[in-house]
Amino acid sequence: MTVLASVGLTSDQLLVFWSSLLALLAVAHGLGALARRFGQPSVVGELAAGIVLGPSLLGAVAPDVHAWLFPDEPVQRGLLLAVSWVGVTLLLIGTGLETDLKLLRRLGRASAAVATGSLIVPLAGGALLGWLLPPLFVGSGSRSSFVLFIAVALSISALPVIAKVLYDLRLMRRDLGQITIAAGMTNDLVGWVLLGVVAGLATNDGSLLPALARSIGGLVVFLVLAFTVGRRAVDRLLRQVRERSTRASGMVAVVVVIALAAGVLTQWLGVEAVLGAFIAGIVIGQSRYADRHAQEVLEHVTQSVFAPIFFALAGLSVDLSLLLTPAVALWTVALIALAAATKFAGAYVGGRVGGLSATHATALGAALNARGALEIVVAAIGLNLGVLNDTSYAAIVVMALATSMAAGPTLKAVLRGERLDVSESARLAREALLADSVLGASSALLPTRGGTNSIAAARILDAVLQPGSDITLLTVHPSAGDAAGRRGAAAAGALTSLIHDQKVTWFDRVDDAAAAAILAEARLGYGLMALGMTHGAGGAGMSPTLERVIARSPVPVLVISRSPDAVAMEPPIRHIAVPSTGTRSGRAAQDIAFALAARMGAQTHVVHVVATPTPVGPDPSVGVSGISGDEMLARAADIAAGFGQTATLHRAHGTMPGLELLRYAERVDADMVVAGVELYTSGDRAFIGYDAEYLLKHAKRTVALILLPQ
Repeated sequence: MTVLASVGLTSDQLLVFWSSLLALLAVAHGLGALARRFGQPSVVGELAAGIVLGPSLLGAVAPDVHAWLFPDEPVQRGLLLAVSWVGVTLLLIGTGLETDLKLLRRLGRASAAVATGSLIVPLAGGALLGWLLPPLFVGSGSRSSFVLFIAVALSISALPVIAKVLYDLRLMRRDLGQITIAAGMTNDLVGWVLLGVVAGLATNDGSLLPALARSIGGLVVFLVLAFTVGRRAVDRLLRQVRERSTRASGMVAVVVVIALAAGVLTQWLGVEAVLGAFIAGIVIGQSRYADRHAQEVLEHVTQSVFAPIFFALAGLSVDLSLLLTPAVALWTVALIALAAATKFAGAYVGGRVGGLSATHATALGAALNARGALEIVVAAIGLNLGVLNDTSYAAIVVMALATSMAAGPTLKAVLRGERLDVSESARLAREALLADSVLGASSALLPTRGGTNSIAAARILDAVLQPGSDITLLTVHPSAGDAAGRRGAAAAGALTSLIHDQKVTWFDRVDDAAAAAILAEARLGYGLMALGMTHGAGGAGMSPTLERVIARSPVPVLVISRSPDAVAMEPPIRHIAVPSTGTRSGRAAQDIAFALAARMGAQTHVVHVVATPTPVGPDPSVGVSGISGDEMLARAADIAAGFGQTATLHRAHGTMPGLELLRYAERVDADMVVAGVELYTSGDRAFIGYDAEYLLKHAKRTVALILLPQ
């Protein structure tokens, strides 16, 4: 009791607090699951939980229970609001983490037109409605702040709800889905900036011009700093965290601290803290050192605990009885109708101006109409600032629910029976092909000393990775002298000049243990590592450093070994041989071979080796995957077609697959052999198999081996 008394809380108050949290979370999860059963976003059920527990239902049916659970006391309201605002902050961090600025930068004519139309028309319609709404909807602030707030409220789309609808309908990677997401991101970004301006105005006693200048000026400075100095600082900090720990908890803590710091700064500037958290989430999500696992942990905590409490508490503030009078009901219907009509009209006109079909423009209008979660955040901020009152808050929440529930069914009905065009179908097939491929990696690591094998590795990475990927060059040397540094810079500079389609970063490390330095860097979130083979006394002729890196690498490793007799990578290679084995590493090798051949205009030759003499028992052409040789070759042909290649298929017989592969490569005068390796490790030792060892020892051509971590 002494501790409780010291913070002004009694045991009874804490009992009520924990009971109210229990009720909000339990009912929110129950109704959220029910909403999903009926094809609705879970946020619909979570909001409904608040309405069920609020004055609209529980307050009417069991007023004593409602009064005990949610007493009208400042302390109790403050406790719940504190938890609620933590929830909305975490929710906006997650939304920022999922915002893809690369997609915004790739906005084409259609996306830009849709984004512009779906913003301007609702803003204008919302401003008009804000002036027309009677005083009973206006909060304690000025009418001008109320007008601006209603305009912003009608312009925002709920990106999480839109994304959920697109995922459910399998439209996310469609051209239509990409345009919708891009326009939704633009809506959110501009809407949150405008919300920050309106919030700044609302807290400045109606002094319009000075408050507007301060809000806009402060936001501009904050955004410039966030995406310049802040981006570099966040990159450096996240890298240090990943270097020191592989645990997701440490990264989650750092992400939240960065977001809270940004929120403190925007609040100090007179703008809502949630905008700072949102921008911080965008900056963190764009960092190459962002930890996807940590993001998922944060998302799970937010979506399972804090977000349901926030939305349920938002619904708790809704008193539907306020909307039952004829005048209020009429204006609420007008609000919903105008919100839907202006968003639809803006998106439709923008889509048509951008060259989209009437069907796709209509679908965009339906998808962007979902307000959902973010609309509730906006409404909660408006209520907290006094811009909205209970009546206008209830009307906006009902509008958010109605538009979110209508988005999915409307979009599904509009697109029923639609057929894909040839170019979009081909793009989707290629994306599906790369989804489980090592070539889907957006970042690769290339440790180097500048040798000829590293030159080949750099050119191969540049050719096979998707354009715009990150390649990090790493030089490691035991001495901190100027000569060692110059050698590292020369090696990195030579390789950088060979990479044309990817972004290049160079790190130079002074470390006596080169393998440890390379492995430490590899653990920072790369999707692929390429190594030019240096020959030595280790297994398969590999140096001890290379063998240790291969044995302990947390990511797939592409090992390049060039024979002195191998042709140069320029002019492009003409023929590539790759085996068909039915294994994961074999599939990875085929992806690399086909992608490289497509880039260099080469011919690929797929070889399936059948063991001889024929053993007694099962068909010897059946591989470890249980698929016959003919089926493997047919699948390889299909994969090659996905890369725009027509592969030559061949069946060979022999006791040693590596030997037969090399014989066939010599027969077709192949310049390169690409093979997948089933890796076996013991401590720092790596065994790559007799066939791979044979290729490395005897091939008079470039050999590329792809090794997947165990």
